[in-house]
Parts: sequence; structure tokens; C-alpha cells
Amino acid sequence: MDIKGFLSSEGRRKSFGDEYKSFKLLGGERRRQSVATWTTLRPFLPAAVPLLEELNDLHEEKRNVVIDHHRNNVKQRHKSGDLTPNDAGPIDGSVNKSAVPWYKKDFTENSLEDDVNKSQNSWSAADQQLAQDVSSTAVLTSRVGEEIEDLEITEIDRGNWSGRFDFLMSLLGYSVGLGNVWRFPYLAYSNGGGAFLFPFIIMFILLGFPLMFLELSFGQFAALGPAAIFDRICPLLNGIGHAMVCVSCMVAFYYTVIIGWAFLYMFKSFASELPWERCHKDWASERCYSHKDAADCTATNGSVYYLQNCFNKTEVERLNISSLAHNKSDRAPPAQDYFERDILGVTESIEDIGGLQWQIVLCLLLTWTLTFLSLSKGVKSVGKVVYFTALFPYVVLTILFFRGVTLDGAKDGIIYYLTPKFDKLIVAETWVKAAVQIFFALSPAWGGLITLSSYNKFHNNCFKDSLIVGVGNVCTSIYAGFVIFSIVGYLAKELETPIDTVVDEGPGLAFIVFPDVVTRLPIPPLWSFLFFFMLITLGMGSEFALLETVMTAVQDTYPPLRQKKVFVVLGVCVFGFLGGLVVCTEGGMYVLQLMDTYSASFAVFIMAILECLIIGWIYGADRFLRDIETMIGQRSKFWHYFFIFFWKFLTPATLIFLLLFNLVDYKRMSYKKKPYPVWAELLGWFMTFIPVLVIICMGIWRFYRSPKEKTFVMKLKKMLHDTPKWGPASKIPRSDSSLDIEGGKSRIVTNPGFTTTGNETRI
Repeated sequence: MDIKGFLSSEGRRKSFGDEYKSFKLLGGERRRQSVATWTTLRPFLPAAVPLLEELNDLHEEKRNVVIDHHRNNVKQRHKSGDLTPNDAGPIDGSVNKSAVPWYKKDFTENSLEDDVNKSQNSWSAADQQLAQDVSSTAVLTSRVGEEIEDLEITEIDRGNWSGRFDFLMSLLGYSVGLGNVWRFPYLAYSNGGGAFLFPFIIMFILLGFPLMFLELSFGQFAALGPAAIFDRICPLLNGIGHAMVCVSCMVAFYYTVIIGWAFLYMFKSFASELPWERCHKDWASERCYSHKDAADCTATNGSVYYLQNCFNKTEVERLNISSLAHNKSDRAPPAQDYFERDILGVTESIEDIGGLQWQIVLCLLLTWTLTFLSLSKGVKSVGKVVYFTALFPYVVLTILFFRGVTLDGAKDGIIYYLTPKFDKLIVAETWVKAAVQIFFALSPAWGGLITLSSYNKFHNNCFKDSLIVGVGNVCTSIYAGFVIFSIVGYLAKELETPIDTVVDEGPGLAFIVFPDVVTRLPIPPLWSFLFFFMLITLGMGSEFALLETVMTAVQDTYPPLRQKKVFVVLGVCVFGFLGGLVVCTEGGMYVLQLMDTYSASFAVFIMAILECLIIGWIYGADRFLRDIETMIGQRSKFWHYFFIFFWKFLTPATLIFLLLFNLVDYKRMSYKKKPYPVWAELLGWFMTFIPVLVIICMGIWRFYRSPKEKTFVMKLKKMLHDTPKWGPASKIPRSDSSLDIEGGKSRIVTNPGFTTTGNETRI
């Protein structure tokens, strides 16, 4: 290349300078605006590097040639009058040097030699600057590919919620699930009634809200799911994200089966008479007692209903069964036998797994089909479905509430629910159960909160979202308690038994107690349909987030799969359907109880503790809060110190206490008072330790694969430090970021003051 000729051309030299400045300006102001911009720059950089290197390699002789050439050129132009005072500025020499180039100054015979010397100094300085620019450009060139890859992952392929309410509804549907309806009311009545609300709210403040806000801001800041985000902030513990995905996957397997049960009951509700209103010989046990059959029987004078038969007065006296017929302690409602003996076909133990219950299999297939259709287009499609799945349960709860409070005995049930037993507050178990309930209600450390928030816009106010959904979850649990206990009070009045003998939790409440209640109401099919449809929408809202966590992990780990999202969703749904078949067997109830107890128990506490360790101590709570301020603005000092104290001390200490208490208080599993065999419990513990093993194994693998360092300690420190890729998502600083090349290092500067340099993030 003719450097001499290139530099002798004023226009080309100026053009190159302007082009290079434009390049720096473009890279500075729109560094992450779009992949197309970087694709345009990419061919320019390799072309610029050889030029800069050639300039940097000029020997002293070539520089002298350049200077001599310009000396002669300046003399010639000065003699010809091309350089005039008007071109140079004031004749007195008070030239604005920052605005007027050195070659346009007012040249005189006396100043010519000074100008030549200045030109020589200018080119020496330019030569040094060019050497730095070569290094800077090379660094920038090597980073372009990485930036394009990051932009493709977060900007183009990932997608965003269509609006803030899409996210809020998805988050509400995820956090408000079946547990709010069928677990909280039972916990409240058995742990102090109205007094239980006090530890429940306290634990929301100490545990639930800090963890929820941590995960929502964590996912929103980096715009990555759990499987990818931990690898950037703490590579040694990157297995935490994959462990969260394992938990979500295991829970999704059996959660869809419960939704399948609700579908089956909803379909059974399309009948003039519900199949569990009376005792049918096909599935009824000797204990089965139908209040409708009994009412029909006693309508005849002197007749008694016993063992599903109607005995007249003479037969009762002859068989001496009067006392037995009126013994209420040994009765079972038809709904119980129908659920256990017809729907599930429960075997004697988990060792007898039995065959598939094809009704449940078909409903499970329907559940996964609807899930596939809802998730096939990512958050854009599920964001619309959740408006219905999140809000419809409140409509049904309100209908059931107004119907329930009008029933005879509802007042007794509500009083029983709210009557405080303050002596329970001094029992540690009450506080532990309140903490466990709020922990599993909001579902931190499952990966769902990180996943859902990762699709937010960068400046979304996740602090406000945490408050809205967190408080909404607590209020929903309390509200559901009024609904359930108004109905339970009515049932106890009907059965003439104490309330504590009627109330139940979990599947027993949803598929035995409530189905029995609706048979005693006018138009039973209507109430049955509404209730089970509500369970379906509650379950589907949580299921969407569980599966979105799994699919986001797959696509974040293998970005090319984002272009084949439909096939990813299909693969996950097929895998989930096949995995759920074991719960559709006659012994499936034992498997479901085993998975429900062990899959999301101790391991979730461990993951939450490690999460607090990373954010609170390794990365730094104060540092993370300043990152959050770049998203949502500065909070008050109260909230700043509140979260620092909780994330670093109080929340992890509470989690450690809960983990140890549950380990010490562990009791052998049983179902219907039948203990599980040892091998089944060992299987359960294996499910518990799968996420823990994932964390350990992936940490070892990541440490082994990392670049070598001088010492083991240096390598360990590096593995605990956030990587250069950690930071806000590439889509964030669209108009607020700049790229600066300084000293051979690339730097992102984002208003208001966010800076990432190498491995460092600071305000």
C-alpha cells in the first residue's frame, strides 16, 4: 500500500479520520442497538486493522519522508496563496487549536519552521495513538462475534412480554396455585386459627418478599433463565440454575396428573346426577354411606339405611343392627370411595404399582396438549392465556364464597377458622410451617421467578411487581380460607360431627371433601363444574411457568434451538407426558405423594441459601442493589439497607434454620397410615439429592474446564467471580449505552452511571 501517497492526500486523510471517528462514535452510542449494525461493522474492522498496523510499523525514515513531503507542500501552498489568513483564523496567532487543524494555520516565513516541527510532533503523537488504536481495534474485533452471539440470544430470539400485565398475570398464575386453596386453610386451622396469620405475614416479610424481589430483579437484569444466569455471575456454582430446572421438571411431571384428575372430574360433572352422589356396587366399600340413599330409605316409616341397603323396622329388630346403622364414625362418603377405588384404583402399597388407569392417561394427554398449544409460541402466546387462567379462579372463589356464607353452618366454620389460639405462637413448629407455606407459595429457588422476569423490559419496575404479587398471594390464601371453611362448616353441620373431623388438606380436600359437599347443594353438577374448572386454571397457571423454566433452560443452553421453538416445546411435552405415566397407574397415588414430599423439599432450601450467598456475599448485596437502581431508579435508603440486611443475614439464617428443623423433624413417609418400604424412601431421598448432585458435579466440571491459573487459590477466586459476560442484557442500553475504547480495553457505559469493565461492575 502506498502510505506516502495515501497520507499526501488531504481529502483521503481527512476522510479516513472522519470514518474512524464515525466508527468509534457508532460503536460508542449504538453498540448494542442491533445485530444488523454490528454485521455492517464487522467487515470494516478486519480491513482497518492492517491499515493501522502498517501505519504503526512506519520506520523513522518513512516518517521523515512524510514530514518532508508536507514541508514542501506547505511551502508551495503558502507561496501560491492557497493558505490565507481567512483560512487560518486571527493573524495574531490566537488560533483555536481544537477547532483549526495545524495545516490551516496562518503560515509565515518565521512560523513555517515552527509549524513543521509541530507537524513532526503531531505525527509522532499520532503514531503512538495509532499503535494504541491497533490494540484497541483488535480487542474490539475479537469481541464483535461474542456481542453478536449475545444479541442473538437476548434481543432477537428470546422475545419479551407484550406488556407489563402479561408478566403480572403470568407471575400471579405461577405463585397462586393449588396450595393456596387446598393447603393453607388446613394449616391455618391446625396451627392456631386466626393467630396463624401473624407468623404467616411475618414470614412473608422476612423470607418470601426478599427472595421474590431478589429473583425477579436477578432475572430481569441479565435477561437469562436460571441455567445460563448463574454461569455468568458465579461459574463455580453454575449448577444451581440447572438444579432449579431439575426441580421444576420433577414437579411438572406429577402436577399435570393432578390437573388431569380435575379434567376427569369436570367431564364427569356433565351429568344430571353426579356419579359419586350414591354408592355404586362397582366401587363402593362396605363403609360407603350415601346421604341421598339414606334419605330415600328413611322416607319409609321405620326403615334404616345400612350397608347400602334399606331395612324395614322388622328386619332391624330381627338382625339387631340399629346401633350399627346409626354409628357415624365408621362411615365413608361416596366421594371418597369413588376417588380412591374407581378413579385411582389405589392398590395396597407402592410395591404393587398396578396397571394404567386409562381415563387418567387420556386426561393427562389432554393436559399436555393444551400446554403445548399455550406455550408453542413462547411468552407471546402464554401471555394471553394467563389472563384467563390467573383471573378466572378469583371469579369462582367469589361465587363459592357468596354461596358458602349462605349455607347453614357456614358461620361456625368461619369462626373456627378465625378463632385465634395464641398458645400455638410459642410452638416452633407453627412458625416453621408458616415459613414453609410462604416459601412454597411464592416458589423462589424453583427457577420460575427468574425465568418469567427474564422476559421483562429492562426498566420494568420489578420492585412494585414483587409487592403486588406477593401481597396478592397472601390475600388469596386468606380469602380461600373463608371459602373453604364456610363450606366445611356446612358439611360438619350436615354430618353432625365436629369440624376438625371433616377438614382435610391436599387432594383429600379437593377430590373428597368438596365433591361430597356439592352433592348436598342445589344443582350439584353446576357447582362441581365450577370448582374443578377453577382447579384446572389454578394448576395450568403454575404448570406454564414450570415448563417455561425448563424450555428457557434448553434454549439458553443451546441458542440455535430458539429458531425451532415449537419442536422444543413438543419435545418437552412428550417427555413430560411419558414421565407422568407412572403416576397414572393404580399405585400412582403412592408415587405422587413420594414426589410431592421429596422432589421440592430440602434441595430447594439449599439452593435458596446458595443464592443468598452469591448475591449477598460473593457478588455483593450493595453492588447488586446499585445494579437494580440502573433498572428501576434509586429506592429510599430504608429499602436499600433493608435488602442488604435480609439478603446477607436474616433470610439465609432463616433458611438454614428451616432446613435443619425439617431434617431433625423428619418422619417416615406413610399413606393412609401405611408406611412406605425402605427402598421407596431411599428413592425419595435420591430425588431430593438429584439437584444437590447437579450443583456439585457441574461445579467440579466447570472448575476442571476453566483456564489454568498460577495457583489453586487464584483459580478458585476467578471461578467465584462474575465473568465478562455478566451484566445487563444486550437489549438494555438501546439509547443509554456507549462503547469506549480506552487503553486496549472495551467498556460499556450505561446511564445512569452503570459501568462494566472486564470483570468489574460498578456505579
